[in-house]
Amino acid sequence: MTVHLKKLSVGSTSLDSLRSWQDVRVANGLPIIHPTRNKPRRADEILDGGSLYWVIKGQMVARQRIADLCDVTRDDGRPACGIVLEPGLFPVWPRRFRAFQGWRYLEVDDAPADMPVSDDATPLPADLASELRELGLL
Repeated sequence: MTVHLKKLSVGSTSLDSLRSWQDVRVANGLPIIHPTRNKPRRADEILDGGSLYWVIKGQMVARQRIADLCDVTRDDGRPACGIVLEPGLFPVWPRRFRAFQGWRYLEVDDAPADMPVSDDATPLPADLASELRELGLL
């Protein structure tokens, strides 16, 4: 059974800033690996189609498919778990979240749906989509 992870995107100011940072890595032939202190105990469920749901500025705004988990070494020399991500961010219906440290499991039934993409492949800005949804217009 699949399970997802949710994680704060520390340092990102928007989905575009996260996308830009990742695009630079991919353009330079580098993998997208997010290091984390603890390896998830439910690794098999995560690798069974799980995604990492990104929380930026208090809102869950996108998901990214998890390709693998690997052992990595942090800059300070300590061991860590690397969450290997596939390139490509999929905007989701924004959902507010309080700040938390590390990552948390996210059950499939609790994960927000992907946002529909307009004809020009541009999703609604997260703030606008969230406000329209709260007003009952989406």
